[in-house]
Amino acid sequence: MKKLPNNIPTKDELQKMFRMMVTIRETENTLLASNKAGNTPGQVHLSNGQEAICVGISSHLTDEDQITSNHRGHGHFLAKGGNLKAMFSEIYGMADGVCGGMGGSMHVADLSKGIVGANGIVGGGISIATGVAFAKKLDGSNHIVVTYFGDGASNQGVLMECLNITALWKLPLLFVCENNGYSEFSPTKTVTKGDISMRAKPFGIPIWQINGNEIIEVWQTGQEAIEHIRSGGGPAFIEAKTWRQSGHFSRENLVLQKPYRTEEEEKEGLADDPIIHLTPKIDGAELIMKEVKDEVERASKAALMGTPPASNAAKKLMFSDTYKGYY
Repeated sequence: MKKLPNNIPTKDELQKMFRMMVTIRETENTLLASNKAGNTPGQVHLSNGQEAICVGISSHLTDEDQITSNHRGHGHFLAKGGNLKAMFSEIYGMADGVCGGMGGSMHVADLSKGIVGANGIVGGGISIATGVAFAKKLDGSNHIVVTYFGDGASNQGVLMECLNITALWKLPLLFVCENNGYSEFSPTKTVTKGDISMRAKPFGIPIWQINGNEIIEVWQTGQEAIEHIRSGGGPAFIEAKTWRQSGHFSRENLVLQKPYRTEEEEKEGLADDPIIHLTPKIDGAELIMKEVKDEVERASKAALMGTPPASNAAKKLMFSDTYKGYY
């Protein structure tokens, strides 16, 4: 298990990360309200409380570095530089969304920003990221790939396969497990044996197990892990312990017969808030929060004014102009 470095982010870097964390939080809150108002086709999976992980990691990435995400991927998208309004448009099913309004909440992507995409299949992004990392290796570039996945995905066989091949070929891939304590509605301790980060140990991959709710700790760890990868050292693995403040999905209260988390557990989890932890270190935090809230509200309203995809959009998106098949 790696020790944390002593370097810390600058005041400006902390402020920038704070603004992004608040942006993600306000976006998720807005999406929850929009879902309840019937403005989202289907459910949304929110990441309230997990913002520090993707923000701290992405602060060390460039547009040429790439990420894969999961069904809880709005924060990953925004932290990597994705456009706020375009993401809202996608989730609302509008034609000017990042995937033409055809992908929705669980499939936000923007290749121009290195966002290979979110994925509704648990663990699905891990193998995609491994393939992208192999391409980076073949290109001889100094760019890296990050794959975000949850504690539930850590029990998928694909993780072992990708740990093996990335270690064997020294691929530039950072595995980031956002361990929020629950696999859907099951406490992680009831379905997962041992520390998740230890899955990487047999392959000789360097491991960090950190508090994912402390942005400085995430930032420090991300920097060291990414430097290891860029130097040609092969993959690295970060297990970030966090807390999912929202439910597994937006309207779960309508289908569940009883809560699966105790009131005491909820109280402790809400108190361990990454934004609350960072706020005292930020000058003008209240003003930033107000500015961000207004920005998110404007983006959401603008997205709702968009136009749904045309009736022939699926054909155009599925087939190239040169396709001569049945359609």
